[in-house]
Order: sequence, then C-alpha cells, then structure tokens
Amino acid sequence: MALVDSPVIQRIAQLHHWKKTRGLNPNQEKELEQCLDWLVNHCYKQALLRNYSLLASMTNDLEWQHQICKEIDEG
Repeated sequence: MALVDSPVIQRIAQLHHWKKTRGLNPNQEKELEQCLDWLVNHCYKQALLRNYSLLASMTNDLEWQHQICKEIDEG
C-alpha cells in the first residue's frame, strides 16, 4: 500500500485542512499530533529497514535481505 493510501495520512490531510480553514478543537489537535507521531515513526522504520537492506546486500546475506524487503513491502 502506498503511503498516500494510508488512512492515517488521509486523516492528517483532513485535519490539516480543517486547521487552516476553521481551526481544530483540543481533541482534534491531539489527534493530529498522534497522527504525525505515527508518520514520523513509520518513516524512521522504513529508513532503518532500507539501511538494513543495504547492509544485507553488502554482506551478501540474501536471506536476510529478502526478509527485510518483505517488511518494507508490508509497510
């Protein structure tokens, strides 16, 4: 699944739009913060997995690289 198809990303977009047009209530502000935390963690994990994949390829560990690529694909 592409990141843009994620329900979390779609919710971030919706909350951001509302924030720009009419403002958010405290619960929505908290939800936006939680969604952004999820996004940061997701991006960090994907970057880490890509680095592991590079390391696996550099050490010719194909089994490990395939496991990592599967995790990357699962998102």
